[in-house]
Amino acid sequence: MKKLLIAMMILSLLAPACAFAQQEPVRIVFWHSATEDAGELMAGYIDTFNRTIGAEKGIQVEAVFQGSYSDSVSKMRSILSAGNLEELPDLMQLDATGKVAYQTAENAYTIDKAMADHPEADFSSFLAPAMDNWKLSGEQLGLPFATSTTVTYYNKSLIGQAPDTLSDIANLAGSVEVPEDGCIYACVPNTPTLANWIGQLGGYVVDRKNGSEGMATRLDCLEDGTLQAFLTEWKALYASGALKNVASSTDEFVAGKQLIMTSSSSSVNAMLEKIGGAFELGVAAYPRVSDEAQMGATVSGSCLVMFDQGDARKEAAWELLNYLTGADVQADFAAGTGYLPSSSDAAESAVWQDLIAGNPIFNVGYEQILSTPPAMCSVTVGPSADFYYAIQNDVSEMLDQDLSPEEAVELMEEDLGGLLDQYAKANG
Repeated sequence: MKKLLIAMMILSLLAPACAFAQQEPVRIVFWHSATEDAGELMAGYIDTFNRTIGAEKGIQVEAVFQGSYSDSVSKMRSILSAGNLEELPDLMQLDATGKVAYQTAENAYTIDKAMADHPEADFSSFLAPAMDNWKLSGEQLGLPFATSTTVTYYNKSLIGQAPDTLSDIANLAGSVEVPEDGCIYACVPNTPTLANWIGQLGGYVVDRKNGSEGMATRLDCLEDGTLQAFLTEWKALYASGALKNVASSTDEFVAGKQLIMTSSSSSVNAMLEKIGGAFELGVAAYPRVSDEAQMGATVSGSCLVMFDQGDARKEAAWELLNYLTGADVQADFAAGTGYLPSSSDAAESAVWQDLIAGNPIFNVGYEQILSTPPAMCSVTVGPSADFYYAIQNDVSEMLDQDLSPEEAVELMEEDLGGLLDQYAKANG
């Protein structure tokens, strides 16, 4: 009888553990837009998570590639419009075009909400500009994952020293040999680049700090003269013959036909591979508008955001978020793709330090983020696509029709201001 009682006690003690072990894992869905090298790395991270942390904590992640960021954001918006919140993922890789839509989702589980549930969380190692890029109206929406900024790539074999300002690029006209049918610099300003150059002059493209503190309703770069100051320098650059008014082409650059290109810092690795030693690649900070402008460029890339699909899945998504934004994964992802570490912890890791010791050009973007003024931020507007193309069209019209900078300011005030006004009336 005594043996029977002891056996029953042992079974009763083991029962909860056995029941827990036999429970089905919490299954969560992760939407991402990682391709090529980044896609291979992402697949490896999810596999490692499922075999380690996931196995230990009873979590199973299904990673679903959703195409480009715009494809993913479009799908999210469609689901939100239909009210089918259960079709949303638990974790999502999001770019800047999806910030407004995400914040309006009823089940958006923002970082601010998550930190209220997890007061022990410490994100102090993350770079302030990278964190601020994923804030909207003072709310921290997500955590930076694939962090980048815009830098200057140049053919160091033909241009010995990197240009510092737009006038430095203009001065290259006639002093460097340009290949037949080639150019020194090709660019058509758009929303991100205008945010950089207006930001360098201490201004904002639109009000409410480029829409980061609420819905933008008007252009903010008119009265302070920053738009006209930029357009004046841009027209002078075009008049010098150093600027070709077409979108920059990576193919033209790596073929040696375009000598300077401004593009994402995440392209360093790909550039080196494509150039293949044909010429020496130079990487420098984003060009300043003028000698009076500050250095710097806005942070770009993507972040990770969560949706509340129930307590168990929400906690599982939190575990995955912390894993993917942890120092080890961040350092490995940066070294394997050309993106930048999102945190100082990742930047101090042996993986990143070894990389930049052997090739310092990988660190140019990271150093630029550290020196970029805190107030400089990307533009968030409701009519994002129309706004983007209107900037391109209006600046191109200034050059093609030989409009004065003052006339171009009036044109942009009408076109861009009109888009903001229409959106505010429709969504106010």
